[in-house]
Order: sequence, then structure tokens, then C-alpha cells
Amino acid sequence: MKKKQLEIKLEGVTGFPAPSASLEQYTTPATIAAEMLYLALMRGDVQNGVVYDLGCGTGILAIGAALLGAVEVMGFDVDESAVLTAQHNAQRLHVDVEFVCSAIEDVSGRAKTVVMNPPFGAQVKGSDRPFLVKALEVADVVYSIHNSGSYEFIKKFISPAVVTERYHADFPIRRTFMFHKKDIEVVDVEIYRIENSR
Repeated sequence: MKKKQLEIKLEGVTGFPAPSASLEQYTTPATIAAEMLYLALMRGDVQNGVVYDLGCGTGILAIGAALLGAVEVMGFDVDESAVLTAQHNAQRLHVDVEFVCSAIEDVSGRAKTVVMNPPFGAQVKGSDRPFLVKALEVADVVYSIHNSGSYEFIKKFISPAVVTERYHADFPIRRTFMFHKKDIEVVDVEIYRIENSR
């Protein structure tokens, strides 16, 4: 499947039915999801392996990994309504993904690769940290989206794991909550590929 085909399919993923500001529930744009997943595909981090999506929301990254040929895909999210939406999205796109309602601390098992768009920490400072910790506990390779300018912090926080690649991207956030002043706010983000050495 070509990247543009993947993006078109992922545009059909339904967003959050009742997004939570404290959980920073913003739908990952199909363009960003396709970009990150295609990077993982080109590096051999998707095929023939288990992929976890931590904080999966409505399932766009997990579903994309399944569409690209991951052997087994699991998505984890603390929000039950998001998990139900993710299950519905997977059924509509005819992919086999297991979605689990779980706090990030309770995720267990082992994956080849984690793909995730964790909270940026705009509402609760440091809320991305438990996701990075868990990702490095359960996977060999991690793909994660963070605010631009996070590199020095992430490099120290994940050590001895290392950032092998990082890419800038524009992340459009649609007006979702009362405090949003624009119809679309474009946030400068970075996509990181992290290799685990633990």
C-alpha cells in the first residue's frame, strides 16, 4: 500500500465522541499518522511483528499498522468510549486489532514496535513521561510524536535508549475545546524514532 492510499483510508477513522481536555484527546491527523507509519514500514519496524499503540484514542495508528501488515496489533487507552470507537473504526476498515481499556501503567506484554501520539503535557505537565517509560519497557523500537523543541529533554529522559531519527511536521488541531481561539491551530511537532538498548 502506498503512503497516499494509507492516508486516504485513515481519513475514514472516526474521531473522539466526547473528547477530554485533561487527557489531551486530539485526533491524530491522517497525514501525520500515515507519515509516521510509513517511516516505520520503510525501516522494517511494522511487518512481521507485534505493534502496540499506547494511548490509542480512536485507533488511527493501530489501524494503520494493521493495514501495513503487522502480524498482531494492540491498542491501549484509559478512555472506554475511545476504545469502543476504535473497535468500531477497525471493523469498518476490516482490520484485526485488539483494543484494551487500560491505564498506561498497567500495559504488559512485549512488542516489536510501539507507535504513539502521547499527551504533549499542555494540560498536565509531564503527562508524556509515563508513555515513554512504558514504551521502553515493552518494545524494541518506539515511534512517538512530541512538541517541537523536546529533543534535548527526550534524549536525556530515554537514555540509554537513543533517538535514531527525528522529523518535523505540521500538526493541525481543530477547534475542540472552549479555550481554543482558532478554527485550526497548526502545532509544530517532531516525530521520533527511538531504539531501545535496555
